[in-house]
Amino acid sequence: MLPSIKTVALFSLGLAALARAQYDTALVGTWTTKSKKVMTGPGFYDPVADRLIEPDLTGISYSFTSDGYYEEAYYRAIPNPATPHCPSAIMQWQHGTYSLPGNGSLVMQPFGVDGRQLTSSPCSYDRSIYVRYEQSELMKSYQVMTDPYHNVPRLNLYKFDGSPMQPMYLAASPPQMLPTQTLNPTSTPKSTGKSRVKRMEGGDGGTQERLVGMNKDPFIPPKEPYNADHWWWAGVGLTALGTALYMIPTST
Repeated sequence: MLPSIKTVALFSLGLAALARAQYDTALVGTWTTKSKKVMTGPGFYDPVADRLIEPDLTGISYSFTSDGYYEEAYYRAIPNPATPHCPSAIMQWQHGTYSLPGNGSLVMQPFGVDGRQLTSSPCSYDRSIYVRYEQSELMKSYQVMTDPYHNVPRLNLYKFDGSPMQPMYLAASPPQMLPTQTLNPTSTPKSTGKSRVKRMEGGDGGTQERLVGMNKDPFIPPKEPYNADHWWWAGVGLTALGTALYMIPTST
């Protein structure tokens, strides 16, 4: 017995409702921190030229779609307590899929070949370090609310250990994102390494692969920084050697 058109329609609507129920509509949109200078999308990462575009100010941005895709943009300054006038900066971009397991948490799994990280340390290296970057993330919980001061939607994310991130405010709806697909496929679709489901402080906890032959000119720092003492002792040794050779009598 063939099912009626009404039954098929009701079944299809039920499946659609179930799919929508897997995601939180309140989460959908582009969220950014107070500076409002860091936003996901083509203004932060250009996949054609394969380059990250430096914003005017530091900040964080996340975007979420209603069908399970996300994108993130990070731009942070890293202070140097030992040398205050030599801070570093780090930019990170990823996109991929996200899920809501049902326990209040938020899990984000990036497209491994697409993630990018740019590190700049002017006092240490002449050029920035550009690498492929992959870092899965686990947010222990999240909260969408109306900010009592600004009276706008606010997103609170709590990291894997429960510590809060900077609050983010709704900046665009629908979200401002690049295409939700792999943008820079490689000949090997597998991940560059095993990733961990949490973001480590300082941005150095993810899988990294130095990029070679791309738009950016990668710089591989020396294994050991320049040390003036080594050169001084080398000079002393050469001077002593020259003196000893000079004092050796020569046959006539």
